Amino acid sequence: MSRTLRYLMLVAGVLVPAAAGAQSGAAEREVTFARDIAPILQRSCQECHRPASVAPMSLLTYEEVRPWARAIKTRTALRNKRGAMPPWFIEKDIGIQQYKNDPSLTEGEIEKIAVWADNGAPLGNPADLPPPLQFAGEDEWTIGEPDLILESPEIVVPAAAPDKWTSLGTIPIGLGEDRYVAAVEVKEFNDVPKDQSSGTVGGRYVFHHMTYQTILPDAPDGQNVTRWPVHEVGRNADVFPVEAGRLLEAGAHINLDNAHLHANGRETRAHLKFAFKLHPKGYEPELRYTSNVIGNGVDIDIKPMQAGQELHAYRVLDEHTRIVLFEPHQHAPGTRMCLEAIWGHNVQQLTCAGYDHNWVKQYIYEDDYAPLLPKGTILHVIGWLDTTVANRNVADPRNWSGGGRRSVANMFINIGQGIALTDEQFEQEMAQRRERLQLTKNDYQIGCPLCLVEFPSQQTNANNDQ
Repeated sequence: MSRTLRYLMLVAGVLVPAAAGAQSGAAEREVTFARDIAPILQRSCQECHRPASVAPMSLLTYEEVRPWARAIKTRTALRNKRGAMPPWFIEKDIGIQQYKNDPSLTEGEIEKIAVWADNGAPLGNPADLPPPLQFAGEDEWTIGEPDLILESPEIVVPAAAPDKWTSLGTIPIGLGEDRYVAAVEVKEFNDVPKDQSSGTVGGRYVFHHMTYQTILPDAPDGQNVTRWPVHEVGRNADVFPVEAGRLLEAGAHINLDNAHLHANGRETRAHLKFAFKLHPKGYEPELRYTSNVIGNGVDIDIKPMQAGQELHAYRVLDEHTRIVLFEPHQHAPGTRMCLEAIWGHNVQQLTCAGYDHNWVKQYIYEDDYAPLLPKGTILHVIGWLDTTVANRNVADPRNWSGGGRRSVANMFINIGQGIALTDEQFEQEMAQRRERLQLTKNDYQIGCPLCLVEFPSQQTNANNDQ
């Protein structure tokens, strides 16, 4: 072959695709379920995709997975868009990327799944299969053995009925002394048969969510309420920072003030269990847990048949804050939410995530990457909405919608949580982070605009040490 002809073939893209195709063919022959795909499913899929769990089909064995190979390829390729699997919607090209309990797939894993599905989804050598996972039973808890379990009253939801919002009353906690909570987990227990399949995420359940607080019946108004994280379908347990336990007061009751119930096609008897893991007696928190909820429930004007609509909300931090988690909450039209921090002329996108109303997700930052923001920082939340037929979550895209609790209305909230810090604690946390991450003046950490600043008090201490 002449050099001229070879050059023309390269420009035309003839030789390169052929070579790439040969490499791709080799990769296709190598990717098998037993060696390559099963470990991915175990890590990122099977906790939900198994009998009596939230997802609609089991993916524990090759025989169960094989019919869904093309669908798995399609869903994993969506990455952070509506319908993506696993349902982890953090955008990987913007903001902080370090989160706890991150089940998302790497680009290499997404490619492996595609190659495997396109090559006929072969089993491979059964000897390569990893040992099957052992899952916790219904009465086992991800937070470990609870120290306290409380039950709501039982309710009956008809097979077909409109959604209902109601109070389930109060439950005495029965504590004779104040105790601090390390973690809380809420589960629905019902009479839906364990082997019954579900066509939707919420198909095995009738509680969409439960908003609850602890109250002191005899305390003055305004001093008697402690709010706890909302229970929602598929939501993980809440594990509070070790140094910032949440208080359960002696004599308190749980107030089950707002249950959102929905029919699932079968008359269902159900109740909730609230499991608390307590700190040892004598524990005292070093730091104070605080809410960083940011939202807009007033100026919600969602036009029909229009993509790319935006909502905005702002909050000024009146205390130095370590933000613990980002939890976007919208309704059916929602497609995306971003959290931005503005400190002087410094504007940083902290986190952006796709949104799918079928899955409620909280994104908990790794400790050394959690936003560490000075008081006066403006938190800015931006939400994107789509009411066209492309958004299959919208029941009728021809309808205008405003704010409201129904899924056909809309909410726009970041249910953020954080740790409030004094001046001394704030400076100390930044100094410890600099040391642990070995940050230099040439580094740049998103979410910590003052991390590389050496405060006068720290300079004084260093001089004294010398």
